[in-house]
Amino acid sequence: MKALFYTGKLSMEIREEPAPVAAPGLSLVKVEAAGICGSDMHAYHGHDARRVPPMILGHELAGTVVDGELSGTRVAINPMLTCNSCRECLEGNPNRCQTRDLVGLGRAGGFADYIAIETANLFPLDDSLSATHASLMEPTAVSLHAVVMAERALTRPISESRALVIGGGAIGLLAALVLKQKGARELVVAETNEPRRSTLDSIGCGNTYDPLSSNIPDDDYFDLVVDAVGSGATRAHASQKVRAGGVISHIGLQDNEPGLDTRKLTLQEISFIGHYTYSPTDLKAALNLIGSGTLGSLDWVDSRPLSDGAAAFEAIHTGTASSPKIVLHPES
Repeated sequence: MKALFYTGKLSMEIREEPAPVAAPGLSLVKVEAAGICGSDMHAYHGHDARRVPPMILGHELAGTVVDGELSGTRVAINPMLTCNSCRECLEGNPNRCQTRDLVGLGRAGGFADYIAIETANLFPLDDSLSATHASLMEPTAVSLHAVVMAERALTRPISESRALVIGGGAIGLLAALVLKQKGARELVVAETNEPRRSTLDSIGCGNTYDPLSSNIPDDDYFDLVVDAVGSGATRAHASQKVRAGGVISHIGLQDNEPGLDTRKLTLQEISFIGHYTYSPTDLKAALNLIGSGTLGSLDWVDSRPLSDGAAAFEAIHTGTASSPKIVLHPES
């Protein structure tokens, strides 16, 4: 089979690789759509010691089972692998499992013609849902999980809250769409990339601004700030913009640099909550949101063949990709 390999910093290449097989408990899935995640870019930039080249990345996946008990079924894939027996797993929080793994991290991912995955990790799809949109289940669940948890910490419902999302990539955009669906009183997205801001404006998920410009919202203004980047600079921006008693929802994992104003958080009783991935319930809810059309047409997704994967990574790296999400499609 053909597979897109991460071969080193800023390096991706198509290689021939033996196809995996469906062992007991596993299904062989023909990959039809594989989204490029920010964590894949983190590896591409040489900033993720867990992803060791050469390896196949990719965990935002949809396709058709070709070998296994669900053979012939179109599916979206839960890429998270957990022990299913620890306290966190048994309490319904497998995303907190201390031995968790992810396809495209500890084992081969889905930027390939085929992937072998636990059958229990498959979500059957309605015929009406395209593989491209189904591959958005995973990032949508990340954003939905963060918004749902943040809403529990707010003193008033999201429908009465001013919300800021920092970062207009897929996670930020999907968080904004979830906040819009929940009726946020005011919704704003901060994004430094001008082509991406134009895309966000065309989607209609709130007002946008460049946080590096002088035309930015007032400090101490937002009830909820979602940091979908997770850098020292964005944590500093979130600290400035959140109001007393507000909530900072931290999803991004770009770096661990200083920036969070812990003095302000303490003196103004601001809640800071870290959010990591999702539960199976979040995945199912995300798939329902996508399938029902609640999040819109999703026509902002940029679809490209797997053979153009290296160029797609380069476009994201250079900032020339205007779409918040590029999805790769194996051609075989």
